[in-house]
Amino acid sequence: MNDNGPIRYKVAEAARLAGVSASTLRLWESQGLVVPGRSETGHRQYSADDVARLKRISWYRVERGLNPAAIREALESEEPSADGAAEASQDSGLGRKLRSLRHASGKTLDQVAGDIGITSSTLSTLERTSQGVGFKTLHDLADYYGTTVSRLSGEESADVPALVRAGEWRNWPETTPGLTVQLLAEGRRMMDCHRFVLAPGAASEGAYRHEGEEFMHVLSGRLELVLDGDQFFDLGPGDSLYFESRRDHSWRNRHDGETVLLWINTPPTF
Repeated sequence: MNDNGPIRYKVAEAARLAGVSASTLRLWESQGLVVPGRSETGHRQYSADDVARLKRISWYRVERGLNPAAIREALESEEPSADGAAEASQDSGLGRKLRSLRHASGKTLDQVAGDIGITSSTLSTLERTSQGVGFKTLHDLADYYGTTVSRLSGEESADVPALVRAGEWRNWPETTPGLTVQLLAEGRRMMDCHRFVLAPGAASEGAYRHEGEEFMHVLSGRLELVLDGDQFFDLGPGDSLYFESRRDHSWRNRHDGETVLLWINTPPTF
């Protein structure tokens, strides 16, 4: 344990404190009930909050006889609101929106995850942390709830400036590893105007489609874009591409450095 920072417990220590076995902790993690942190070497590390959560899981399981899906729902109902969260951040907002949409639809984590084709633990992590999914999954969830990725990411405000200075772009919540999306125009517009910054290897992790048309222009690096699964475009600095959004499209940064591009969608269905 580190005396200079928050206390972190190893699997065996956390299991002992929670009164369960280490294998039970791993089972609960696979069920999306708890997501421990990781050390630099990849070992699980449980915080004091994680241990408190483990004790609640054990109580719900033993005293109430709830199954994993019901335990997740019960734990969610205990979570503080955005105003009361001590560590509330911009990133947490997207997860809260997704959870609210799911509750409004009357669906459980298992039902939505099954419909989308992801695990319940992945969806649970996304709703709690706004992180951990590929771009295609985020798009599929937005489509499932009848909204768009842009709206989920906070582009709803009507009171926004017309001028956005260089370097003052507001970022989307960072849900997808290696992907930064910056807003070049905010508010309710006829176009979604974004600046994508892709780390080496960043990808959509699958094809997606929606209504509208889109235009992209590569500023630096290289981007591979695939349309309809069989048309491959290798785009370099200065290259542009225009296509109908209803065509299946996927992308990947195959450059050994960052790839930066302008990406515009119209109407705002992205």
